[in-house]
Amino acid sequence: MFLAATPKWHVAFLGTISTFKDRAVIREIGKVLGLPKGEIDSFTDPTKERENLLNATYQKLLAVHAYMKNMPNQRSIHAGGILISEEPITYYTALDMPPKGFPTVQWDMYEAEAIGYEKFDVLSQRGIGHIREAVQLIKKNKGTDIDIHDFKTFKEDRKLNSILKEGQPIGCFYIESPAMRQLLKKLKCDNYLTLVAASSIIRPGVASSGMMKSYIERYHAPEKVVYLCEVMKERLSETYGVMVYQEDVIKVCHYFAGLDLADADVLRKAMSGKYRSKLAFDELVNKFFASARKQGHSEMLITEVWRQISSFAGYSFSKAHSASFAVESYQSLYLKTYYPMEFMVAVLNNYGGFYSRWVYVYELQKTGAQVHLPCVNHSDEVVNIKAEDVYLGFIGIQGLEEKVIRRIPQERAANGLYLHLEDFVKRTCISLEQAIILIRLGALRFTGKDRKTLLWDVHNYLGFKQKKVNHAELFNLSYKTYQLPVLEDSGLENAYTELELLGYPLNYKMFDFLKTPYRGEIMAAEMHGYLGKTVRMVGNYVCEKTVHTIKHTKMWFGTFLDAKGDFFDTTHFPNTTPMYPFKGKGCYLILGKVVEDFGFQSIEVLKFAKLDIQMNPVAIN
Repeated sequence: MFLAATPKWHVAFLGTISTFKDRAVIREIGKVLGLPKGEIDSFTDPTKERENLLNATYQKLLAVHAYMKNMPNQRSIHAGGILISEEPITYYTALDMPPKGFPTVQWDMYEAEAIGYEKFDVLSQRGIGHIREAVQLIKKNKGTDIDIHDFKTFKEDRKLNSILKEGQPIGCFYIESPAMRQLLKKLKCDNYLTLVAASSIIRPGVASSGMMKSYIERYHAPEKVVYLCEVMKERLSETYGVMVYQEDVIKVCHYFAGLDLADADVLRKAMSGKYRSKLAFDELVNKFFASARKQGHSEMLITEVWRQISSFAGYSFSKAHSASFAVESYQSLYLKTYYPMEFMVAVLNNYGGFYSRWVYVYELQKTGAQVHLPCVNHSDEVVNIKAEDVYLGFIGIQGLEEKVIRRIPQERAANGLYLHLEDFVKRTCISLEQAIILIRLGALRFTGKDRKTLLWDVHNYLGFKQKKVNHAELFNLSYKTYQLPVLEDSGLENAYTELELLGYPLNYKMFDFLKTPYRGEIMAAEMHGYLGKTVRMVGNYVCEKTVHTIKHTKMWFGTFLDAKGDFFDTTHFPNTTPMYPFKGKGCYLILGKVVEDFGFQSIEVLKFAKLDIQMNPVAIN
């Protein structure tokens, strides 16, 4: 209401400064030196890191890189920061008008704070969109009203808590990522309060400091917890002596070190990286140590407490934030558990979540839904569902123009189903190129003709340019038909088309592309029986994460699906990954040792290679 009542020029987006990162620096320097794109790409390819170190040009890039790293690159827009001023903002600064048309200030949050502005973070969140649309779809498709705010019932639901404990809530807000799924399984999380803590523990600050592992150990054996001192026991007993929430930093700074609450909060804020003045920050750190010594604590104890506090440089959550996220996670989990089809359709229509779109389509298929390719007589702009039939929307088709995406369902709603190809072309005024995309994907299969015959027909009808359609024509002119030879069609060829136009094959698994029938020695569900043993597994690549180690090296974590559709995770250490790098989506042969951490099994990779696939029959011909 306040935003709506505020005059236009009193509100603006907050600016920010993007800086040069590793790859960006190398690319910019390479362009200045006039290097070809292929050579620049090779310098940013982690698989060629060793040979690049012997390259004189690359050494020159690195020398300049040392000066440019983290320098300002360009001004940008804060993800959700909004400023509201008493006087028009132009009294304080000039404004940009980016393409989206929202006024944006030319400085960042540090200048805003110095001037005296309060920054409002107004962030969109797809998880809420998933929930809202799922409730609407359930009402429409099943006639059932859902009270999504009945959280008290959700958190006591044994079925929900059992699924939470297993760590497989794909599509559910905040708890679906590989790291979070692992944490839930390691904690054997089966209740709301544990999920609240987990929502903050997973944040980079606690995780990178090693305190996440300490929390898991203490959670499973609370009787063995040894607190650093009585103050820590008194103030952090709820979290077993581990600082989990932002409030914990304030409590420790105040009760342990003796800082007043104002300084404690400033220090907490500085720990989140939102404090520009290094000098002022160093003064606060010195004040912390000096005040803690006055409380009678030993130097060793103060140093360890400060180490734990400094782990919060990774943006840990406040407890209220974690609690609200946990509520939303339970709401998503309830819908996913009891109304999985409608929920997964809502996830797809709100642009997914952590994973690529194909993962959610696959999850939708696992619910028993009959998922169909787009069809001009059944599909809408977005994914729709009727009973157990789900039709993918036109929005997900690569190369399809927005006006075509809107026009097809609008015309169908106004004048009924399309009767045949000619009727479709006349009523939509579609161009040849756009019609070809739809035909190749099978969107005109209602005609009863195969894709290649339809491609012949549409060329015969439209030729090589768009013909004007006279809507007032008196007679429906017929076009010549020709007797065509048998045109071969194959499932593999269609799968390649789906891969090209949708980004994934709907009716073909990635495993079906492989030349080899080998699917690994064991499946994900069998890993617990092979602890400590070296095994071969075949996995379909889902995602990867790069982590920088304390020794300034990199290691990777991968997530894969086996041939039965179960997830498993891999760890790639710095000594093996340069020789066996990730090479994008596809299926990989993985040689590694099965290890377990708090009941969660994964593979420590020894060797790793992407498997060859069958060629597209069109390419062969």
